[in-house]
Amino acid sequence: MNRQEAACASVVCARAVRPARLRMACVLATITALLAAANVPAAEAPKADGAAFHSATEEKPAAGQPAAGAKGEKPKAEEKKEAAKPKDPYAWRSMFDGKTLKGWKVPKFGGDGEVKVVDGAISIGMGDGVTGIAYTGELPKINYEFRMEARRTMGIDFFATTTFPYNEDPCSLVVGGWAGAVVGLSCVDYYDASDNITTKYMSFKDKQWYRIHIRVSQQRIEAWIDNEKVVDLATKGHKISIRNEVDLCRPFGIATWCTEGQLRKLEIRSLKPEEVEEIPVRDRWD
Repeated sequence: MNRQEAACASVVCARAVRPARLRMACVLATITALLAAANVPAAEAPKADGAAFHSATEEKPAAGQPAAGAKGEKPKAEEKKEAAKPKDPYAWRSMFDGKTLKGWKVPKFGGDGEVKVVDGAISIGMGDGVTGIAYTGELPKINYEFRMEARRTMGIDFFATTTFPYNEDPCSLVVGGWAGAVVGLSCVDYYDASDNITTKYMSFKDKQWYRIHIRVSQQRIEAWIDNEKVVDLATKGHKISIRNEVDLCRPFGIATWCTEGQLRKLEIRSLKPEEVEEIPVRDRWD
């Protein structure tokens, strides 16, 4: 096709379209005719609605990034605002990531069993005596509560004895001690959990998870296993301490005795001032 034929093609096109698109149609028809003369494939020619020009100039999102206006995309200003929100100082805080022993150390008691993470739980293996872990993260000393789930998988003695601070003094909640049945605080007025005012007897089944909850306030030390309150000690006038066997668990740790136990869902939180105020200082009979 020569220049004269191309011009004729543009005239024909101009007559076929609406007046508002006359100029663009003529230009596109002329370009199409010239490309045909140069043996350029028609597919590469620009479309009449200009779509080819738009697609060539549109910005493509970077690899792995959603397109502008994609669903679920949060404005950066909103993300910064959320990050700037102060954290609730009284919210439950996880002490175990479910995968590693990050935030914990494994003291050497002597005759220790193996400590590892198995299926999302901390497994404290059976040793010849005490085996345990000690927390290395930030920890309140008073007016706080702790909770976890624990179970005995092998052995007949304590499987989740938890040592915790009461102000500057350590204390332990024994769970399943003295051949598997004793629950109580060690020590109160120098007497251990088998022989003081908190002594209690419970039966524990192997491989069954138990919810353990400890609340420590200035006024009292309280503990629950599942829905049963097992310790409720008004601390005024009492000496709080621990047995030497679990000293390496201080200030906060969990241990077993010749028994294998597993722990999961370990969490801690500080008590709100109004919660502390509601805890009675004395027992009803004092």
